[in-house]
Amino acid sequence: MLDGIRKATANWLGKLVMAVVVGFLIISFGIWGIGDIFRMYGRTTLAKVGSTEIGVEQFRQLYNDRLRALSQQLKRPITPDMARALGIDRRLLAEVISESALDERARQLGLNLADDEVARQITNDPNFRGPIGQFDRFLFDAKIRNAGYSEPRYAAEQRRVALRREIALTVSGQVAAPKTFADAMNRYQNEERGIEYVVLGPSAAGEVPAPAPEVLAKYFGERKARFRAPEFRKLVLLPISVDELARGIEVSDEDARRVYDDHPDRFGSPERRQIKQIVFQKADDAQAAAGRIAAGGTFAAVAAEFGKKEQDIIDLGLVTKAAVFDPAIADAAFALPEGATSAPIAGRFGTSLVTIVKIEPGRSQPFAEVAPQIKKEIALERAKPKVLDVHDKIEDERASGMRIQEVARKLGLPSRTIEAVDRSGRGPDGQPVADLPAGADIVSAAFSTDVNVEADPVQLPAGGFVWYDVAAITPARERTLDEVKDKVEAQWHDEEVARLVSAKAAEMVDKLKSEASFADVAAAAGVAVQPAWGLKRGHGSEPISAQAVDAVFRTAKGAPGSAEGSDPTQRIVFRVTDIKEPTFDAASPDGQKLMETLRRSLSDDLYGQYIASLQAALGTSINEEQLRRAIGSESN
Repeated sequence: MLDGIRKATANWLGKLVMAVVVGFLIISFGIWGIGDIFRMYGRTTLAKVGSTEIGVEQFRQLYNDRLRALSQQLKRPITPDMARALGIDRRLLAEVISESALDERARQLGLNLADDEVARQITNDPNFRGPIGQFDRFLFDAKIRNAGYSEPRYAAEQRRVALRREIALTVSGQVAAPKTFADAMNRYQNEERGIEYVVLGPSAAGEVPAPAPEVLAKYFGERKARFRAPEFRKLVLLPISVDELARGIEVSDEDARRVYDDHPDRFGSPERRQIKQIVFQKADDAQAAAGRIAAGGTFAAVAAEFGKKEQDIIDLGLVTKAAVFDPAIADAAFALPEGATSAPIAGRFGTSLVTIVKIEPGRSQPFAEVAPQIKKEIALERAKPKVLDVHDKIEDERASGMRIQEVARKLGLPSRTIEAVDRSGRGPDGQPVADLPAGADIVSAAFSTDVNVEADPVQLPAGGFVWYDVAAITPARERTLDEVKDKVEAQWHDEEVARLVSAKAAEMVDKLKSEASFADVAAAAGVAVQPAWGLKRGHGSEPISAQAVDAVFRTAKGAPGSAEGSDPTQRIVFRVTDIKEPTFDAASPDGQKLMETLRRSLSDDLYGQYIASLQAALGTSINEEQLRRAIGSESN
């Protein structure tokens, strides 16, 4: 075929025909979608800011890193559903877009940072300082390698971070909070009020008779949704955890003794020593200093003779041998008796002398004391691969069409049936279901599937899985009055009491507005007037509720008012007796703290407005489909 094409295009007519054919092919490919190759935005780009594209894989890696870090902090796995509910994906995307916008702006302005300045910033980073407070190249290499960076990539990232910081400081770094603003905020936060008040409880409503049947029926009819029975689901659970499997594993004393002997530091407190160190740049100086100490000079005095200041004597503290960064120093220091000074030691940062100020001997726990703990740890380690074996067996049986209960029966595993549970994890009696697996949100997973649907198991935080089947669904329904009569009557009674107490409080407020004596009004109501001082906004304390404090600060001095107490059947009736406005001293520690807080707030507002305007000016677009795929909410 290729020979035929070559022969056909040997003359000008054949070349013309072939050109027309190829042209039609190109046009047809463009119509039928091959043009997507030249428009790769939808396939590999998640978002675009100006000319900067944020790749799908780039964002997925950042997103997974963020979830991993949060899981470590919370000590429990963060599922994709939890992450989306918390808005982690959107917040991270906003961060990445903001950083990309600043990078784009830096390029437009032609901003750059010299290599020397980048190196200076890195070497001054306290995260890379060694035991003597200087930049440690070994520590630097280890940390960036653990974070997944090469040195050039890390330096490039630090250059971008520095340029972003410069732009941010230019926009909002010099903003200062106006003193008038700070004064108003100080008054709002620290204004204090005094009141006299009474507490009206349910007894103020008097005797409340039971409602007539037609009254109760009408009350229930207007509030049927409040008493509606929720949807319940019957679940069959098959939990397999590392802990459960470990209980059936026997560990011999010999195995436990072997672990005990191989890890002596784990079972007791290791020896600790307080070590002081002097680093000399010249080995000859260290040798001479050691001679002076051997001749009777003190460590500090000899250090001073050789031009060392007090801060040059490094106190490593009371540390274990493993905590001493330099192995040569550790070996020498832990071979000396208390009070002795070493010979010159060739360490990583120069030639050193160390002296032992104090020795705290180590202590080992007896084997009999820690044997149960060791055996449990060994059993847990041996159980981990067994969990995966059991997982595979269960999945094999499910793949053949068996339900959870059948699988459990066949493999001799304990299954569990929960007859009824609602979305909140409660049973028909309104109490939490007690035998749900701890650490796994089985209820949410069960309410996101259906009967006879094969769902993926839920992973347990401590290791293991929970398989579940939805065996039956009881739909939500409206209850009849006879089913919930006691609850309806109790709620009607509480609302009636609250209405009567509120009416009584309103009557007292009307009397106080007519300039009646608070003591007389309170006595007529059978309650005593009490004083309260130093009330502040947002700070309620028994018996004055937070709602009452809010009402106090909406009321003028000398005026009365009322508010709900600790529950709807209680009312607080009060009169404002005193208002104390605070003075503001911007030079005081509290004043400086407030000014700094307001400055940061204003700075953040300005920065946020700048980022928003910058993104609008550059042009920002997000590919929602690729975002869903990147965070795992849509199948690839």
